[in-house]
Formats: sequence, structure tokens, C-alpha cells
Amino acid sequence: MPVWKPEAYIDGKPLKPESLMMKYGYRPELSEGAIKCPVFLTSTFVFKSAEHGKSFFEVAYGLREKGPSEELGLIYSRLNNPDLEILEDRLKLWDNAEGCAVFQSGMAALTTTILEFARPGDLVLHSEPVYGGTDYLLKHILPRFGIEHQGFRAGASVAQIREQLAASGKLGALSFILIETPANPTNALVDIRALADLAAELSTPARRILVAVDNTFLGPLWQHPLKHGADLVVYSATKYIGGHSDIIAGVCLGSVELMQRVRTLRTIFGTITEPWSGWLLLRSLETLKLRMTCQMKNARYVANFLEDHPKVERVYYLGRLGEDHPDFELYRRQCLAPGAMISFDIVGGEAEAFRFLNALKLFQLAVSLGGTESLAEHPASMTHSDVSVADREWLGIGDRMVRLSVGVENPEDLVLDLERAFRAV
Repeated sequence: MPVWKPEAYIDGKPLKPESLMMKYGYRPELSEGAIKCPVFLTSTFVFKSAEHGKSFFEVAYGLREKGPSEELGLIYSRLNNPDLEILEDRLKLWDNAEGCAVFQSGMAALTTTILEFARPGDLVLHSEPVYGGTDYLLKHILPRFGIEHQGFRAGASVAQIREQLAASGKLGALSFILIETPANPTNALVDIRALADLAAELSTPARRILVAVDNTFLGPLWQHPLKHGADLVVYSATKYIGGHSDIIAGVCLGSVELMQRVRTLRTIFGTITEPWSGWLLLRSLETLKLRMTCQMKNARYVANFLEDHPKVERVYYLGRLGEDHPDFELYRRQCLAPGAMISFDIVGGEAEAFRFLNALKLFQLAVSLGGTESLAEHPASMTHSDVSVADREWLGIGDRMVRLSVGVENPEDLVLDLERAFRAV
């Protein structure tokens, strides 16, 4: 289990993450008493002595192990920076992780992580559907490096996945399992524990198969993949963690051992985020629970409205799963709340979906998600347009699907806007 700094406890009792977001990891006395961490806009840092510089580089490049009470010294902002170190300390709290690395984007986090643990000739097993950029990375970019991929549909049983692997003849090449759950944009769930157990079963002393989970849709509040056996959890911090649609960033969390490898490759690739974005993320973490709770409650209200609307064929929302739904028990076991992402099939097709989207006033027509404002988009022609038509049909991403990211506006006003847009259809 991770060991937190002394300020994480009062009378031996651990404080909750939302309480620690205000000051954990920051010492005002080192910054002229400023109650908030300043923005450290610097490329390099001055060493106290040549001996300190040597010691810092030994740890940074893995030439020796860090001492029990030794901190990684500040060297260069491509390696570390005060804003980013404090940010990583606080992000670890939500997922109860040992290590964390922040990146320029969610795709930078995912790409750096996969390339650290997959080699030419290896196989990456992944759930489907996934975010369109991830789909392109898996199917078009990784093969250039000799890394193959094999997808399985979200909801497939472990037995079915095992059969797929056996039929492919590439079982022995499997090195990495990537899960996106809930899936973008269908909200389909993947059993993290079941895949973690499969990875452990198929691992050998010479080849450890890792499981990474893209947890962007539910964010750090509503699902904790490491508790369910995942080795790594990845976020697009652009979304709920940033939460204001004003920065691009990514996060990867896991054990000290695994994150040291990820951080080393991040240093060489230069995919670390910059101090200003780190500072903005620190600001956003202070209201993360407030925002995500409000968004989740608003989404429930919106989903209830959509469920009963005559121009809606089907609603894809975790908060509407009935006890007879195949994902119901998994949702109860794996998720803490349904989040704020809703997809629905409108009665008709692309023309009807476009008329609906063009008539919205409060919901804004834009991709991305997790910001304070409510957004609407058309996955088939926007975020998932790179996915082949055949794959979109197989995964249920049709021309009639609309995806909503519900924000913090008044829920009655959001429904008023939706009702008005449906009249245009």
C-alpha cells in the first residue's frame, strides 16, 4: 500500500482526497508563504553543489536506487518541476497509487506507456470500442513499430477472449492488455478483475502481461481500476481532472516499479506536461469532487428525460441499467456512480441527428467531455470517424447515435434545451 506524507493524517486517521487537494505536498514556507503553489516557469534548476547535482542525476537516470527518505532533486523541467511533483502527489491520492506521471495529453500518456511495455513482435489485446485516437494508434501507428493488436468486444466473456487469442495463434506474443471502460461512446463495461486474472494466468516468469485501464469516462471519483487488479490506469486529464476545457494533459498511475520505467521514457520522449498546465490542474483538483458530483446528478436527470422521449430509440447510460441488464452486476461491483456521459440513438438516422444537434442552444456542439459546460457530438462522423464503417456497425456506433457530456448547468434548463432540439427533428 502507498505510504502518504504525514500531512495526510490527523490523529493517525487518513484524510479524504478532497480534503487533501488544498495543500497536500506543498510547503508555503518554500514559496514566501504563498497559500497557493506558484507557477514555476523555469527550464532548469540551480544545484546547491556539484555533489548534489551528481546525486540528483544518479537517481534520475536509475544509476542507483533512491534512499528511503531521499527526494528526487530538481534538475530540468523535462524531468521534473515543483508544480508537476505536487500535482502527481495529489493525483496518486484518488487512485491510491504508488506512482504517477503527468503528460502533455492523454494520447501522450497512453502512447508512452504502451511503447515502454510492448516490443516489436508483441501483441496488444484491447477492448472495443475505444476512443477514436486510441483506435488509430492501435491499428495504424503501433504496427509501424512491429506491435500487433487484437480487439475484443466489450462484454465478451473471458472464455470468448481466450478462444480469440488461441485462434489467432499469437497467444505467446501477448504482452499488454488495454481496457477502456466504460467504452467510448457506448458506455459498455469491461470486467477489469476478470482481465487481470487472465493476464496473471497467461504470464510467465519471462513475460509479465500488464493490464492498463483508460478510466477517462468515470474519472478518479467513480472507478478505481487499481483496486480491481489493473497494473496501470490512464486518464485524459483534459477531461474531468482539468474540467474547464482550457488545457490538454494526460496521466498514468501505477506501482513505483512500473512508473519509474514510464517516467524514464517520458523524460527521453519529452512528453511531460508544462508547469502552467500543471498549475491549472492543481487548481482544478480542488473542485473535482464538487464538479463530478454535480455532473453525475445532472446526467441522471437528463437520462431519465431521454428514456421516456418518443424520439429516442435507446439510451446508453450506466445509471439506467436494470437488474436484467448483462452489465448490471458488473456495474454494481466495479463502479461507484454512473458518471455524466450519455449516448442515445435518435429515431431516424444521420439527418435527424444533425437536425437535433444544430438546434441545440445550451448544449454546445463540440467534441471532448468532462468540462463544466454541456457538450453534444455525433460519434460516427466526429470522434470515431476513423473507425471503419464495418467496425462501427459491429460495435453499435450508428449514424443515429448522439453523445452528450453533461455539465454543471441547471438540469431543468438542459432538459428544456433538449426538448426544443427534439422539436426540430
